[in-house]
Amino acid sequence: MSLPIGQPVPWFKAATPSNPEFVFDSAAGRYVLMLFLPPEQEARMAALQAMADHQHMFDDVRASAFVMFRDRDMGKGLKDLRGLRWMYDSGRIVERFGPEPHWLLLDPTLRVLATATIDRPQEIFARLAALPPPGEHAGVTLHAPVLIAPRIFEPELCAALIDLHRADGGKFTGVMRDAGDRTVAVMDELKARRDILVEPPELQAAIRERLDRRLFPLIKLALGFSVTETERLLVSCYAAEDGGVFHPHRDSTTQATAHRRFACSLNLNDDFEGGDLRFAEYGSATYRPPTGGAIVFSCSLMHEATKVTVGQRYAFLPFFYDETGAAVLAAYNARVGQAERAPP
Repeated sequence: MSLPIGQPVPWFKAATPSNPEFVFDSAAGRYVLMLFLPPEQEARMAALQAMADHQHMFDDVRASAFVMFRDRDMGKGLKDLRGLRWMYDSGRIVERFGPEPHWLLLDPTLRVLATATIDRPQEIFARLAALPPPGEHAGVTLHAPVLIAPRIFEPELCAALIDLHRADGGKFTGVMRDAGDRTVAVMDELKARRDILVEPPELQAAIRERLDRRLFPLIKLALGFSVTETERLLVSCYAAEDGGVFHPHRDSTTQATAHRRFACSLNLNDDFEGGDLRFAEYGSATYRPPTGGAIVFSCSLMHEATKVTVGQRYAFLPFFYDETGAAVLAAYNARVGQAERAPP
């Protein structure tokens, strides 16, 4: 009937009434109920009535619901609601989830928790109602699979990089989105952050020396990955006066960023409030490395930098990859006919 219990579901993009390209994997971090509608009107109306009767269960915090329909005319006049979205599918998505109409309940990591035939909605709603908070779905305390590495930059280097940013002021940068066969930077409300690239050769040399000697051996030890390439020597400022934040996202899901393997967030100061990292697929806990220390994690993990509420958070934010990733990036650049350059 559908995917088996415990299996991760396919990721996809689909149009909703409010978003022409909703990225489904951004729904992680909460329970997700999917309804694959039947073509028969009576059965379809019964399923929709069951969803309407339980709409109070969906708030985009504990749970979200997605109704998949294949009749484009059915979407006319529909509006997305908080916790409930309507998704049009020409058939390609449904085929990956199973051809028969059904209910599909997913855990916060987008793995199958339960299924039910289209005529047995009460089973799925009863199961959803009995579930613990999303952060407790595993039945044990969850920890995000991250590496925290203290003492990478000494205080003097941290201060020099902060001074560099303050002298420039930085500029707001966008996020990466695929547009056809290439990736472009767009400005939206997902991120509020001012960035600069570290250009003085002496600071570049100091950064690379410390990464090579202090951080990369720890990445090899803890994560089993040998870093050979570093993308962008970037210093960023999340400022309370700017509403500094980076809402949940992943760092390697576009064509121009598919080469990235690990992200690094190295705090240069600690006199701010908010601005911590959260990995919602692994609970609501937040993570903050010490000043001069780094947190390193897979670019495929959904994460957010929570809003800075007091002061300014300065951070050094590179990406790491290897020869395989370099080949992926080179192939993309060759295909779109552009010189190699790091996306923002």
